Amino acid sequence: MKILQKLFLPFLLILIVFIIYTTYFGSKGVPGDFSGFDTNNNANKEIRVLVVHEKGVEQNASAGTAMFFGRDSKGVEYPVQVPLPLPDNFSQLESVLLKGHLHKDHFHAVEITE
Repeated sequence: MKILQKLFLPFLLILIVFIIYTTYFGSKGVPGDFSGFDTNNNANKEIRVLVVHEKGVEQNASAGTAMFFGRDSKGVEYPVQVPLPLPDNFSQLESVLLKGHLHKDHFHAVEITE
């Protein structure tokens, strides 16, 4: 019985650390899903999207915004409106983390990070 306790407790501790690590660090770079957003809800949530560089980026300095297309994990693309300035290395980024809400025709982000 003592041997079982000596093996079980360290295994349980390692399992808990592994679960916390994969939950916190494991999802970096993996795109989210736009279907988790409600167009009738303006609450800001985070989502990681792939940047569709082929469709270009439009910057409107007078409005302080930029528009580009973002693709989620299911391949759904939405125009994304973000505040300027864009991250310095935006043209090299494959994905970005957005915080915002979904409208019927675009995603309005209040924050953009790598």
